[in-house]
Amino acid sequence: MKGGCCQHQHLPRAIQQPLSELTARLKEKSRKITGPRQAILDVLRRHQHPVTNKEIHAALASEGCDLATIYRNMHTLAAMGMVQRFDFGDGIARWELIAEGEDSHHHHLVCTQCSMIVEIEDCLPEGFEKALAARHGFTNVTHKLEFFGLCNRCSRAASTGATMTVP
Repeated sequence: MKGGCCQHQHLPRAIQQPLSELTARLKEKSRKITGPRQAILDVLRRHQHPVTNKEIHAALASEGCDLATIYRNMHTLAAMGMVQRFDFGDGIARWELIAEGEDSHHHHLVCTQCSMIVEIEDCLPEGFEKALAARHGFTNVTHKLEFFGLCNRCSRAASTGATMTVP
């Protein structure tokens, strides 16, 4: 996938949580409510799609929050179960806020040209996962499934020979 800011489409998944509820979750887990941590949570709560550390950093440019602070906080929030990490095969970690009590299990359709992301709520039939596990003697099986291809816009551009620019 090409670099640059991603375009995103998503299906509505969870109602955005107020920042006060997110900071309450930090307090429940005996974590400090620092200025950078609140700013990061505020960025994440406004996006219902995975965002990169660099996208978070760009959104916090006026806050003076450095990239190392963002990396540390993302790992802390992941360990607390407040965010989920996604890897779309390009070596770039993307993060998505998980609402308390939410089943964060979902998949993505990713354009390999412009990096547009579409969230997919559909999943494999439960019987498939159980049968696969039983066939190979596995237990406690889960999965991550991402789909890759060209979005409609990039596909049209490819068929006409036009060059797409990534914003």
